[in-house]
Amino acid sequence: QVQLVESGGGLVQPGESLRLSCVGTGFTFSSPPMSWYRQAPGKEREWVASTTSFSQEYAESVKGRFTISRDDDRNTVYLQMNTLKPEDTAVYYCHTLTAGAVYWGRGTQVTVSS
Repeated sequence: QVQLVESGGGLVQPGESLRLSCVGTGFTFSSPPMSWYRQAPGKEREWVASTTSFSQEYAESVKGRFTISRDDDRNTVYLQMNTLKPEDTAVYYCHTLTAGAVYWGRGTQVTVSS
């Protein structure tokens, strides 16, 4: 059974940093791409970043501020978020596509407010 469990969200002030983690179990973690999405109140879920073993890609809105990385030995993908802005406030979800199916975590709340 595939499971994705996010952690690391919280309340921070503008300009501060957070690191999100997502632990994946029930599949060969090193194989599929891993991604982060986010959903702000009243908005659709949007893609934030993805990583494979060879590359990382980012949405324009977070490029230069967020870094996605993975530790396949720990079955964990990270999202380092720097210089956070109020518009980064959202629930952040971990995502993967493996064995022909899409999986989501339950999300972790990130709130950026002064």
